[in-house]
Amino acid sequence: MPKSARILVAVAALLMSAGFVLPLWRVDLIAPQYPEGLGMLIRVNTVEGVKEQDLNSINNLNHYIGMKRIEPDAIPELEYMPAILGALVVTALGVAALGKRPVLYVWTALLGAVQAAGLYDYWKWGYEYGHDLDVETAIIKIPDMTYQPPLIGSKQLLNFVATSWPASGGWALILATVLVGVAVWQTVKQRKAASAATT
Repeated sequence: MPKSARILVAVAALLMSAGFVLPLWRVDLIAPQYPEGLGMLIRVNTVEGVKEQDLNSINNLNHYIGMKRIEPDAIPELEYMPAILGALVVTALGVAALGKRPVLYVWTALLGAVQAAGLYDYWKWGYEYGHDLDVETAIIKIPDMTYQPPLIGSKQLLNFVATSWPASGGWALILATVLVGVAVWQTVKQRKAASAATT
């Protein structure tokens, strides 16, 4: 690995560590009766409201449509997500220290797999909350209506517009991934140049 690539991976590790203190994802709900909006922040180890009472208000609204409450303690992924993020940060620093091309490639593939699994898990979480409704106790019953929030972007859910985007910690992870991609590109470029010089 060229020195610049090792530096990029080290910086990427520092950016990923921001996920321990910054929220990873944000979901906002806006409706005529809530013009100021309700918001939910997904952190590496918990889920909380953007404002102090937002999560409680969202849960109260969910009760009307038969959706189960969003209880951070009942989401098992939040228990081991900090360990996964920590392992990625530590191993990234190890990759930068070793400076070995094969190690970089394997770690980059691992990073991509973890990110893909995380996005799928978030989608699955939203799918289950939006489809697994207690229609017997729901006050509002609309046949065939589901309430899955969007993975990314905006979606109309009854009179609410739900918007889902990466939060500051999520953008830090995206930037870290871009830096890792640049590091891989630099490493491949260096290897090709070295191969060309020996032929």
